[in-house]
Amino acid sequence: MMGRGAGCDVRLRAGRIAAAFAIAAVLGQATPAGSANAGTAPAAFFPLAVWYGGGTARAPMMSRIDAGSSAAWGADLDSIKGVGFNTVKTWVDWSTAEPRRGVYNFSNLDLLLKLAGDRGLKVIIQVYLDSAPDWIGRQFPDSRFVDRSGIVIDSQSAPGYCIDYAAVRREITSFLGALSRDANRFPALYGWDVWSEPHVINWADFSWIRDPEFCFCQATQARFREWLQAKYGTLDALNAAWYRQFTSWDQVQAPRFSTILSYTDYIDWRAFIDDKLAGDLKTRVDAIRSADRGHPITSHADAPGLFTQPTDGYGEPDDWKMSATADFYGTSIYPKHSESSRPWPWWMLTAGLDFTRSAGHAFGKGFWIGELQAGQGATGMRIADPVTPQDEEFWMWQAISHGARETATYAWYPMSSGFESNGYGLIHLDGTLTDRARAAGKTAALIAANAARIDASEPAAARVAIVYDRLSYMVGGRQPSPSTLGNAERDSLLGLYRAFLEKLIPVDFVSLSSSDLLRLSQYRIVFLPYPVMLSQSAGGLIRQYIQGGGTVVAEARLAWNDERGHASPVIPGFGLDQVFGARESLIRPEEKPEIAIEASAAFSGLSAGQVLPGAAFEEDLEPAPDARTLATFPSGAAAIVCHRFGSGTAILVGSFLGLSYQRTHDAGTRALLLALAASAGVAPRVRVSGSGTDDVEVRRLIAADGQLVFVFSHSDRPADASISISLPWTPSAAHDVIVGSEVAFDQQNGATILRRTLPPHGIWVVSLDRR
Repeated sequence: MMGRGAGCDVRLRAGRIAAAFAIAAVLGQATPAGSANAGTAPAAFFPLAVWYGGGTARAPMMSRIDAGSSAAWGADLDSIKGVGFNTVKTWVDWSTAEPRRGVYNFSNLDLLLKLAGDRGLKVIIQVYLDSAPDWIGRQFPDSRFVDRSGIVIDSQSAPGYCIDYAAVRREITSFLGALSRDANRFPALYGWDVWSEPHVINWADFSWIRDPEFCFCQATQARFREWLQAKYGTLDALNAAWYRQFTSWDQVQAPRFSTILSYTDYIDWRAFIDDKLAGDLKTRVDAIRSADRGHPITSHADAPGLFTQPTDGYGEPDDWKMSATADFYGTSIYPKHSESSRPWPWWMLTAGLDFTRSAGHAFGKGFWIGELQAGQGATGMRIADPVTPQDEEFWMWQAISHGARETATYAWYPMSSGFESNGYGLIHLDGTLTDRARAAGKTAALIAANAARIDASEPAAARVAIVYDRLSYMVGGRQPSPSTLGNAERDSLLGLYRAFLEKLIPVDFVSLSSSDLLRLSQYRIVFLPYPVMLSQSAGGLIRQYIQGGGTVVAEARLAWNDERGHASPVIPGFGLDQVFGARESLIRPEEKPEIAIEASAAFSGLSAGQVLPGAAFEEDLEPAPDARTLATFPSGAAAIVCHRFGSGTAILVGSFLGLSYQRTHDAGTRALLLALAASAGVAPRVRVSGSGTDDVEVRRLIAADGQLVFVFSHSDRPADASISISLPWTPSAAHDVIVGSEVAFDQQNGATILRRTLPPHGIWVVSLDRR
């Protein structure tokens, strides 16, 4: 049941949207780490891992065992434990572990599991199937990957062979089952990561192929046809949808190029790839689970999906579908990767972590950090900025503050070969420790010492949701967006996110395809950025949410295209013009759109007539008689319209505010977004004041017996921070988690006040106890 929406008077505060439900209980999903899924590990154990495979070989390669291996590996493990890590993440590559069909060689893994167990270290096993044994290709030559141009890829250690070929899938499941049986003989086993950085094809760069796209082998095309049959049922229905004239299912192929007619076939192909990747992950999970009923089984993306393109020809996974499939899904985090144009700013890291967290949260799960950068990025002669000890501390505490249930620093040794040679290591290749290793280990030890509190806590609940919709990337099919827009989808999401981050208001990203009304009802306000393509089911969900009392802010060209790529006769489509009380009358591209606030709107923090920057377009809106115009364009046409619908409020914006804020950082735009949220009943629970505190970030993990408060200064100057936290209870004590000392605090007007002068880029973690 929902409360009333905000209404169109932005000065009024709305009743709360009820959220009295338990997602995990309703959905019957896997439980978070620290509960039954953690298997043999004690509930208070929190895995803080570093990648180490035995010797100096880089993943996925494996060192050859000799007479000195046991002593050398043991010494390395002693160093790993000595600096503060409690877990190692090792790996097994299929090529080495099954050199001949049915002949398994797990000697490296067995030795490491034994040596780690002798030292009280836990082990997470990363499985690499991309480095497939050569006998697969010789026995099943048709299983080679095929580009859309028809070029066949011969594997050379990578990228392996296509799992859609039935015989390859059988060999994979047999191998994984044998591996699982072997590893479960050792008490040191903690968990699994069955797919590192999932793609259709991995670890290979085909520079001679223009815009490669996979996979067009016969097996994948057959699987695509099965997917289409499940969706459409009949060939006639498919022909109608694709505007084709197939006479047999065998004629159906994935599209290889664009036409002017329709791109429904391309949208189907991309949707299939999303489902295929999730299905391929399930194959891996099920195969390991066949011999392992207790340990968590995970996977991790190469980057949070916020920063990737769903249309990438190598195949980019949908974080929500992957999270639904594994016990935990996570991501790699490389803020100073050599392939990045610059180091990630702090808000980019927090956005990526919140995005990954949100995908797991949708199913009542946490997330894992599959790889966390350990050392300086290097790709050939592309060498990134050095990684500092402070970087390691900051990245680890950031992951924990977002609710990560594990971290795995990549890697103990630098890469010993390949184009990343000598990069990404926590120590030197000769085994010499670095200050980075000591800092990362010390941080790991502090986190482990507080495992019980962290494991029992969850990030502060968000009441603001930002919709992530992969369909918005599909407009035009394979035709790229104008270069003037750039990555408008990503930047629209980031802009909205940053506006709330800067005022310490928690935000969730949501995928409407993985949501229902029950999940959506926990939010007081939902933002629909760049909503140029929307599915009919998503439109129906938005309608229900508003009718039941929710507030939605939608940007320009809402539901312009449906999930087939067909234009709506009226914009907004799916009857949402009735919900939002306005329709598009005209749209024009503008280099610098201008949005003027109406005098009657009275937004907090904005003056009448104040002009805010839009982005890309001015979409003239034609309001319904019962709608209210909140802002106009220079032409006089309505730019923002507010409309009551049912018990809720719908607000339509004729430009892209999120995109604008990301690119201009205009204070007025942020004030508008915050005022809209405030009108829906969203207010910050944490406030920071004092000299130099503009770049101070505060996050909270909340448990029944207290809270952990994480304070990060992103400033180059000291910050005299006074941190006010609204709590329904008074702390009995507070202590500094990093230093170990007691922390003084005050109570003022029902808020707990913490004070400290933070050094430049300082980190402060405070435990507030409730007894």
